[in-house]
Amino acid sequence: MLPQFEYGEEVRVIRNVRNDGTYPGQPTGRVLVRRGTTGYVRDVGTFLQDQIIYSVEFVDAGRVVGCREQELQLATDPWIPTRFEFLDKVTPTMSLGIQGEVIAEPGAEGEIEKVLREHEGGPVYHVRFSGRVLQVPEGALDFLNPEQSS
Repeated sequence: MLPQFEYGEEVRVIRNVRNDGTYPGQPTGRVLVRRGTTGYVRDVGTFLQDQIIYSVEFVDAGRVVGCREQELQLATDPWIPTRFEFLDKVTPTMSLGIQGEVIAEPGAEGEIEKVLREHEGGPVYHVRFSGRVLQVPEGALDFLNPEQSS
């Protein structure tokens, strides 16, 4: 298991990093660093011997946060902003179905399971609706609760 990022390298978080209870002085669940923010790798370690954890200094935010490798990309890599992220509650803006069977109607609750930023034609999402996972383009989704969009 070799680290993908080196000491001092500038990296970007690709999804919001929330306090999992290990960051002092902030409530569990609070967003510590917003997706798209860049920082510098200050240390590399492991968690449970199977996950690489990077201590990343986010200079503008004034904090050092532990990030998993899958939460980071090189700052020089193209950044494709998305409207939604993992675990966001969404609803379709139109009926969604598979082979003529309607799976979700506008107003139905769905949850983002995966963000596919580099999909041809723009970002798409794996969204769970009533136990079924659909691949849905960004334009066919809206936040379930409008206050989420901030």
